[in-house]
Amino acid sequence: MKNKKAIIIFGILLILIIVGGYFGIKYAENKEQNEITEYTPEQEITEEQSRQTIVSLYFVEKETGELYPEARLVDIKDLMNTPYDKLMNLLIEGPKNEKLQKVIPENTKLLKTSVEGDCLILDVTADILAYNKEEKNAKDNIIYSIVNTMTELTEINQIKFLVDGKQNDEFKDTYTRKNK
Repeated sequence: MKNKKAIIIFGILLILIIVGGYFGIKYAENKEQNEITEYTPEQEITEEQSRQTIVSLYFVEKETGELYPEARLVDIKDLMNTPYDKLMNLLIEGPKNEKLQKVIPENTKLLKTSVEGDCLILDVTADILAYNKEEKNAKDNIIYSIVNTMTELTEINQIKFLVDGKQNDEFKDTYTRKNK
């Protein structure tokens, strides 16, 4: 009787081992086939797409009045040659997101940029002074829209403004990034 029980248990274990081994081998083969298959992207990346990078431009959110970044794809060639000019002109153009609004006054133009150490000097037209002086944060929003955008570039930590080539009393300080 004990021998019969041992033979039955041994037979069941043998069957379980064989069945388990069979499914284990099938699983390993499927896994191996999945690893070997080559990934084919749905769409090839074009040369134009590979030359673009994302930059953060800061604009005011219409509802809250707070500065908010807008991600924008920019051609790397533009950033390599004239990064400060390109970013400033994008800020002057304004946001693409309807929930954000432009803060730099109309007709403001960038005249010149230069860098001294980690300070970017922006020379703009006097049109920048045409902001709404009655609005509480209008001037700060202009300043920190520009400062936060430009200091995204690792080499820039400070911004100084010139208006028509001269220092102006309204924008006389050297500004650094404002953390929330």
